[in-house]
Amino acid sequence: MRLFRAFLVACVALAVPTMIVAAPAAAELPWAAPPTQVEPDPALAARLFGSDTPLRLLREDEGVPGWSVSAPEGPVGYIASTWEISRSVGYSGRPIDILVAVTEAGKIAGAQLVRHNEPILTLGISTADIARYISSFSGIDLTRPPAETGGAAVPDVIARATVSSGVIRDSILRTARTVALARSAAGGATLDRLHFAPKTWDELQAMGALTHTTVTLSQARAALGGAKVPPPEGEGPFIDLWTALLDPPTIGRNLLGQQAFSRAVAGLSAQEAALFVASSGLQSHRGTAWRRSGVFERLRVVQDGRSLEIRAENYVRLDGLAAAGAPDFKELSLFRLPSGAFDPTRPFTIEVTATRETESGEVALRVPLDYALPAAFVRAAAPMAEVEPLWVSAWERKRFEVAGVGAMLTVLALILFLQQSFVRRPRLWRWGRIGFLSVTLVWLGWIAGGQLSVVHVIAFVQSLLSGFQWETFLIEPVVFMLWSFVALGLLFWGRGVFCGWLCPFGALQELTNEIAQRLSVPQIQVPQVVQERLWVIKYTLFVAILGLSFYSMEQALVLAEVEPFKTAMSMLFVRAWPFVLFVAAILFAGLFIERFYCRYLCPLGAALAIPAKLKLFDWLNRRPQCGRECRLCEKLCTVGAIDTLGRINPNECVLCLRCQMIYHDANSCTILKRRLARMNPEVPTS
Repeated sequence: MRLFRAFLVACVALAVPTMIVAAPAAAELPWAAPPTQVEPDPALAARLFGSDTPLRLLREDEGVPGWSVSAPEGPVGYIASTWEISRSVGYSGRPIDILVAVTEAGKIAGAQLVRHNEPILTLGISTADIARYISSFSGIDLTRPPAETGGAAVPDVIARATVSSGVIRDSILRTARTVALARSAAGGATLDRLHFAPKTWDELQAMGALTHTTVTLSQARAALGGAKVPPPEGEGPFIDLWTALLDPPTIGRNLLGQQAFSRAVAGLSAQEAALFVASSGLQSHRGTAWRRSGVFERLRVVQDGRSLEIRAENYVRLDGLAAAGAPDFKELSLFRLPSGAFDPTRPFTIEVTATRETESGEVALRVPLDYALPAAFVRAAAPMAEVEPLWVSAWERKRFEVAGVGAMLTVLALILFLQQSFVRRPRLWRWGRIGFLSVTLVWLGWIAGGQLSVVHVIAFVQSLLSGFQWETFLIEPVVFMLWSFVALGLLFWGRGVFCGWLCPFGALQELTNEIAQRLSVPQIQVPQVVQERLWVIKYTLFVAILGLSFYSMEQALVLAEVEPFKTAMSMLFVRAWPFVLFVAAILFAGLFIERFYCRYLCPLGAALAIPAKLKLFDWLNRRPQCGRECRLCEKLCTVGAIDTLGRINPNECVLCLRCQMIYHDANSCTILKRRLARMNPEVPTS
């Protein structure tokens, strides 16, 4: 998981650097503000719980999200908002709010869609389809494993709306489970993850939520006797060590502040815990060796006689504390304690080990700090059946597609890294490219659903601005792998790594034009001065779609219909006739002007051209005579990306490598022909 996150961070930074730099803080954006809380009414409560009698709703206090629901004969259950509890953000980057009803026995009674801004309409799915999907969660028993029979099964995601419906699925289950745990659906013990009360540093310490121990310099010097370099004498701290469990909001939210606390616990499952460790003094609780080994050798957690190793992937550095009265610390750390290896409701000990070299070896000092979570933060509840994250099951379910895309990307990387050997063989270049584009069109586009879209770019930007969540983008393995490769490819080769090789609709255009040329369909050579004016169209479309998304995502998605990808790839031309006619017109124009849509209309190509400005390498060879003595490459360029001076425009180049094949082919390149003629005067040059 850590590798996925690190890889995606790198892709984010590479793919849209200009957007990241220009992005203001999410809190400053009007569209990032939390939606107004929707209050359920008795009629809605009765419908969700299937009751014919009037129901009463009660909001207990500000520290507990959700409403208690009761009938005249007694409690019925609870209703909670997915936005309020899980801060569910969809693929559009905007909040998804669903009211979820949970019975006293720990079952989902029903769910009601309140608001969403998902791009489902562009996928041929209506809001009514989403509402029916949400209602299908009724009857799920949260106290039983999903594999057990006798209860309703967790609904699978909606085809063609995998990401949106996956986020909805996870937010409903997470919210329902949190409510059931916190409201004591059955016996057992668990953390109170709902209640919040403002507390200062001293108040948290007084109630036992914070504990600490101090070892002075003199005490450490005595314990480390015989060390070559012992600590100095004094009453100052050798180490002043503090710890706390952050999961209860009264502890974590007071210590870190609302925003940092939300980030800290966002990725935790119901069985994981967040451990806070802070220290000051001569001795560090972290050290530096963990950067090489990946393990914090100085720090360990001991519970019930078992020692828990803390690894680097479970560490987050904290930059400051929000609690009033908090002292200054040398080091602040947050550690995620893995599921199954640690019980946060039971006492434990953290140990920091200090070592010094002696003449005969090494001497060690162990500094233990005992901690027990105060009883006020432990509530009785049944352990809910965990459902694995949707992205994990998505990758397992699409193993074949993941392997296929991985093989395609490996082959493409070899082609581009070894392009000199590839293009020196004209027949290999020609049939290799036709074969790869055929696989891109048929398998990647029509079978695996790997057509990227400007909608992905817009959703990604919106997600950056309003609360980025890794799991949202990991839900679609094929799309995630393609975007990751394209993001890195932008640095190495430019936009052509996608547009020229991995775009199914681009492949469709090039293959149909190839057939047209074989049938002697006349090709139109667009003058360079006209081309430069027509290029403006796609950049204008991209800016318009992006700008409109900040005002209305729904309207932006309507404008994004300028992309023919959904009609031609996702829906296989099974759509209303105006959409099919639009795609047919584009393909018809492409018979006369190769890659007509890519050249002038594609907003996705325009979006990729912007970060491609950061391209680090230029592996496309040119000669000084290109454009002056020979203009063959200019005439044969797939998208007219070579100007009259022989220069290649990286914003328009799709990396087809045709010009490189000509560059190395003595039978095609005019310059090579002349050189050959000078070396062999008897050989004709024409």
